[in-house]
Amino acid sequence: MIRVLIVDDHPIFREGLKSLLEDTIDIKVAGEAKSGQEAIFKVTENACDIILLDIAMPGIGGLEALKQIKKQNAKLPVIIVSMYREDQYAIRAIKGGASGYVRKSSTPDELIDAIRIVYQGGKYITPSLAKEMAEALSDTNDKLPHELLTDREYQVMCHIAQGISTIEIANELCLSPRTVGTYKERILKKMSFKSSVEIAHYAITNHLIDRI
Repeated sequence: MIRVLIVDDHPIFREGLKSLLEDTIDIKVAGEAKSGQEAIFKVTENACDIILLDIAMPGIGGLEALKQIKKQNAKLPVIIVSMYREDQYAIRAIKGGASGYVRKSSTPDELIDAIRIVYQGGKYITPSLAKEMAEALSDTNDKLPHELLTDREYQVMCHIAQGISTIEIANELCLSPRTVGTYKERILKKMSFKSSVEIAHYAITNHLIDRI
């Protein structure tokens, strides 16, 4: 029996995922967490074989939670289950130690296949992600500007690029507006930009966000 911990801040999604997995004879939901912080805590108290982890959560986001979980238990497999396209976060997730990346728009069979493959010690890599990874590995040029950002800076950058205000970003990520402002300053400096407009143009041009 594959014991799974579901980590997502949306109760309806967690319930839907529980219903799906509990109808599968070889998978059992061992627990739930509604935040990255709670997931990190539950890793130490609940026995599970695989974690299904969302990226966009208040407070400690999925990518940061992934790093801390892997520090606690490097062998514990983590599958990222996210609404974001693979070209936005998947490579960062795999580099951070994730064993797979599944979009929330995927079919139930794809998620179940991913769980079984990862449980057996494999990696769940879709053809589109494999292509992204191959292109990243074959790129002999210097890193692109957004690749210089930390995971949190990258997350804030994507929010800025979508025209989300500092207050809204702060509320969504459970940060203070001042902290968001500090991240923005770092982003502008690292990417050699002068304004949010340049950030948005860059993000759209490089397909980091959908065209507004």
